[in-house]
Amino acid sequence: MPLQNRVLPTGEVVATRARGTLTGNRGILHREDRTLGTSRWTHKAWICCTLGWKGIRRSVMTGRTWTELFFLDEATAFAAGHRPCALCRRAEYDRFRLAWAQAHKMAARAPDIDAVLHAARIVPGTRDQQRWRAPLATLPPGTFVLLEHTPHLIGPDKLHTYSPDGYRPATCKAKGAEVIVLTPAPLVAVLQAGYTPALHETVLL
Repeated sequence: MPLQNRVLPTGEVVATRARGTLTGNRGILHREDRTLGTSRWTHKAWICCTLGWKGIRRSVMTGRTWTELFFLDEATAFAAGHRPCALCRRAEYDRFRLAWAQAHKMAARAPDIDAVLHAARIVPGTRDQQRWRAPLATLPPGTFVLLEHTPHLIGPDKLHTYSPDGYRPATCKAKGAEVIVLTPAPLVAVLQAGYTPALHETVLL
């Protein structure tokens, strides 16, 4: 039975047997029986991390240090409101900070970034993902949008339909349309400033 620890671009946390390429942290969310409680975060530092670091192995959703969440790829993690970890993904975090500074005209420490992201990813007073609208043509590659009730990734030259185990070519046509954007606006600005997220291999198929 798979654990409920896979994060979708829509912000939902679900149980699936599909494997992810990144893990992440929002604090301790699980109970002793390895199920999630009602909380979906316990702090504002939502990060995405490498699956392997310094050879450390641990049993998922055990102990009281943090709850391992998993993402198909970095674009999915961004859509859910996460940023690169400054410890295990230092090179990516440094690139991210440079793009953040360019996009937002300010150099920022991680707590400052996390505060801005938290205000943009959650509807105040709820656990709901904050969404917004924009013309599709104005959005950079790496952004997730909602089309026909399904998450789609904007690629360099086409849309890709999301599924927990990978991408497939999109069948819908939304060229020139205004769309619902899942990726928080501050992270879309980072993508527009040149940060390139790591994508799942199926985006090339």
